[in-house]
Amino acid sequence: MSGETLLEFPCDFPLKIMGANAPDFAQAIAGLVRTHAPDFDAATMEMRPSKAGNYLSLTCTVRATSKAQLDALYRALTAHPMVKVVL
Repeated sequence: MSGETLLEFPCDFPLKIMGANAPDFAQAIAGLVRTHAPDFDAATMEMRPSKAGNYLSLTCTVRATSKAQLDALYRALTAHPMVKVVL
């Protein structure tokens, strides 16, 4: 069963990305997401600061075309130095 997915492509897939609340965090993540999902519209990104304001949660919904695309995007996001968690 490895390599199989329950998703049907293409589909809208939300990613929640959390990192330090730095001035360029949202722009950096939007650019990274766009390299893997060129049709991603940064204007649709939802931003929520943590209660203390130290962290920022971004929700980016991409139009996923394959499991390989999502895997590559997830790997790129988790490798980014500003990113703490990707869900």
